[in-house]
Amino acid sequence: MAQTSPTSMKIGTRGSALALWQANAVRDALMQAHGLPEEALEIVVIRTSGDRIQDRALLEAGGKGLFTKEIEEALLSGAIDLAVHSAKDMPTFLPDGLTLGGYLPRADVRDAFISGVAQTVQDLPRNAVVGTASLRREALLKRIRPDIEVKLLRGNVPTRLKRVEDGDFHATLLAAAGLERLGLQAHITSLLDVRSFLPACGQGAVTIECREQDGITRTALDAINHLPTQLAAECERTFLGVLDGSCRTPIGGYASVTADRLSFKGIILSEDGRDFFEVEESGAAADAAEIGRRAGHDIRTRAPREFLEKLGIA
Repeated sequence: MAQTSPTSMKIGTRGSALALWQANAVRDALMQAHGLPEEALEIVVIRTSGDRIQDRALLEAGGKGLFTKEIEEALLSGAIDLAVHSAKDMPTFLPDGLTLGGYLPRADVRDAFISGVAQTVQDLPRNAVVGTASLRREALLKRIRPDIEVKLLRGNVPTRLKRVEDGDFHATLLAAAGLERLGLQAHITSLLDVRSFLPACGQGAVTIECREQDGITRTALDAINHLPTQLAAECERTFLGVLDGSCRTPIGGYASVTADRLSFKGIILSEDGRDFFEVEESGAAADAAEIGRRAGHDIRTRAPREFLEKLGIA
């Protein structure tokens, strides 16, 4: 009889505290769903190019795929059976032979404002210096406060928090979900409204990547997949795909699923935040990808060619 459930699995992940939290959450879910002992699910830490490069923005080094390249190579070689990622770090297009096999339930999608000198972005002193490595956050910040100076801030979550505490920056922005998962929510000064400060596509979601032809792993992941999160992520990722969204593009989007309905709002901005195009779409949750596709094409239709070309969108 053919094997239909796993007896052991190797889970690939980055080595940061947040990445390990996510990998352990996936391991716990698989243990519970399949009655596996902890020793049957080995966590394999893989250092990625994105972890090694800390002195410049990802867009200068090759894009957010730098956080997944080595892990995906391990998947394709069979060194690991599945990989756990922050959904917002996933490239829009995956290597041939790989697929996203499941999602954990999504956490808070909002961006958190962290500052020792102000309660909100609007309260920051004039010409304040805010640290971030995200073009989306930079553009949205400048849309609200054109006077703000944005400087590069990379590193793991504790490193970024310390740089703000040490006074190197007046403030920074981080994903609320990551702070909560690490037990660092006390550092949150305030939360930005999801409607006016759209998150990165996939923010707050943990996704699991596997080989397309690995039926045993895919079946195992089906048992822990959270369908509303999957549908929301499919909508957001399709929106990104239509607009060639990458870390080179200031772009945000959020899909919410209620019962069998899905609502989506997206935005694409110039790097200085002065020019932007927003879109809202809704429909049956089962049509998640089509809703994202419609939203992306709506912006493509309305945005001037010179605006899209300046952002590197063909």
